[in-house]
Amino acid sequence: MNLTIHASFLPHDDPEAALAFYRDALGFEVRNDVGYDGMRWITVGPSGQPGTSIVLTPPSADPGVTDDERRVITEMMAKGTYAGIVLATADLDGAFERLQAGDAEVVQEPTDQPYGVRDFAVRDPAGNLIRVQQPR
Repeated sequence: MNLTIHASFLPHDDPEAALAFYRDALGFEVRNDVGYDGMRWITVGPSGQPGTSIVLTPPSADPGVTDDERRVITEMMAKGTYAGIVLATADLDGAFERLQAGDAEVVQEPTDQPYGVRDFAVRDPAGNLIRVQQPR
C-alpha cells in the first residue's frame, strides 16, 4: 500500500488573517476558498506540491460539536494548544526572517535541536503552532 498525505486541517477564526499568514507570509497558493452559511474553508498549499494541502477550517463547522466543546476549542486555540503543523525548508533563516518581518508571533527563534534538526516556531493568527525545520 502506498499512501500519501493529501490534506491536513487547521482551525482558523479569521479568514482574512489566515490568508495574510498562509498566502502572503508563507507564500502558499490558495487552492480553494469556499463560503457556506457564514463560514469559510480555505485550502492552501506549497507551490509545486499540488497533492499536499492544508485546509483552514472554522472550528465550529462540525455539527457534532457541542457548545461546551466549541468553548474549549476556542480557549485552546487562544492558548496555542489546539493544533499545529511541522513544515520544512532548506533556508530556515530566510523563512524565519520573512515570518518575523510579517509580524508572526515568534515562539522560538532558530535553534539547533539535539534530535537532528534546526527549527523555529511561530503561531499563526488563530494560535496554531507552526514549527519550521531544516534537516541537517
